[in-house]
Amino acid sequence: MPLRTLPLLFLNLGGEMLYILDQRLRAQNIPGDKARKDAWTEVDRKRVLNDIISTMFNRKFMEELFKPQELYSKKALRTVYDRLAHASIMRLNQASMDKLYDLMTMAFKYQVLLSPRPKDVLLVTFNHLDAIKEFIQDSPTILHQVDETFRQLIEVYGSLSAGEFQLIRQTLLIFFQDLHIRVSIFLKDKVQNSNGRFVLPVSGPVPWGTEVPGLIRMFNGRGEEVKKVEFKHGGNYVPAPKEGSFELYGDRVLKLGTNMYSVNRPVETHMSGASKNLASRTEESIAPNPLAKEELDFLARLMGGMEIKKPSGPEPGFQLNLFTTDEEEEQAALTRPEELSYEVINIQATQDQQRNEELTRIMGEFEITDQPRWSTNKGDDLLAMMDEL
Repeated sequence: MPLRTLPLLFLNLGGEMLYILDQRLRAQNIPGDKARKDAWTEVDRKRVLNDIISTMFNRKFMEELFKPQELYSKKALRTVYDRLAHASIMRLNQASMDKLYDLMTMAFKYQVLLSPRPKDVLLVTFNHLDAIKEFIQDSPTILHQVDETFRQLIEVYGSLSAGEFQLIRQTLLIFFQDLHIRVSIFLKDKVQNSNGRFVLPVSGPVPWGTEVPGLIRMFNGRGEEVKKVEFKHGGNYVPAPKEGSFELYGDRVLKLGTNMYSVNRPVETHMSGASKNLASRTEESIAPNPLAKEELDFLARLMGGMEIKKPSGPEPGFQLNLFTTDEEEEQAALTRPEELSYEVINIQATQDQQRNEELTRIMGEFEITDQPRWSTNKGDDLLAMMDEL
C-alpha cells in the first residue's frame, strides 16, 4: 500500500466537509433572529469556517499527516473529522454528523472514480484547496497556513510517477469500495443509480495526453505503421483542451472537486443495500483489530497536533442541523441502523496502557470548558464520544 495516500484522503474529505457546512450555515442564516436555536449570522459562518480551517491546516497537524504512513480504518479517520467539525462554536448531533460524513465520502468517491488520469486526483485536491482559500480571504494568517500545505503537496507529489499515482488511486478506491450511499444531488443529475453506484460517462474530454478512441494502428517489426482500422466506440469523446495547472495558482481545467453546493439545493442521503453491508460492518465493529495499537498511535499523533482553540468566555455552542427540519433529523437518528453508527469507537488497546492514557489526556484537552449546559441534549452524545474510548 502506498504511504502517501493519507494526506490526499484527509484534505479532500475535509474540503467536502467545508463545502457542506458553508452551504448549511448559509441556508440557516436568519438575520436578526438569534432567538432561534438554528439561526446563524454571516459573522457566525465566517467564524466557524475560520476556526475549522485554522485547526485543519495547523502546522503540527500537517507535519503528522504528511509523514509516510498507511491508511487506517474508516472509524479512526471518522474520529478525527468528528473533532475537526467541533473545533468551533458549532455543534452537530449524531444524525447530522452521520449525514455530513456520508456526503463527504460519497462526493470524494465520485471524484476519484471520474478522474481522467490517476494524477488528476492531485488536481481534485488543488480544487478543494483553491475553494478553501476563498473562504478565508479576509484571514491572511490562515491563508498562509493553507498556502504552506499547498507547497508541501507540490513538493511531495509533484515528482511522483504515473504508476505511483495509480497505486494511490487504487488505494482510495479500495477504501471507498463498500460505500454505496445514495445522494440526492447525484441522483437528480443522473450520475448515480438507485443502487448507489456511480455512472461512468461515455462522452466528454479524454485524459490529457491520450487520443480520442476510434482508431487502431498496426505496426511491423521495425516500428513502421502499416495499417489503420477505424471502429465505433459508442461515445462522444473530444480531445482534452489542455492540461490542468499543478502550480500554486492556475487553471485546474478539471472541475471535479469544486463546490457542487454553490447552487443552494437540499441534499439528502439514503442508505443503499444496508442489509447487504450490515454483516461486514458489524464484523468490523466487534472483530479483534490487528492494527489496534497502530490506530491508537495514529489518533494520538494526529489529534496531538490538532490544536483546538478554546472559547475565551461563557459563549454557548450553536446547533447546526444538516436536515431540513428537526423532525427529519430525529427520524434519521431513529431509523439509522445501530450497526452503521459511529457513536462508539471500539479500539482494542488493553496491552498498551501508557499509550491509552496519553490518548485519554489528549482527548481531555479537546473538551470545551466554561460553557453553560444546553437546555437540550442534542449534540452531547457526539462530544462525549471520545471520552468513552
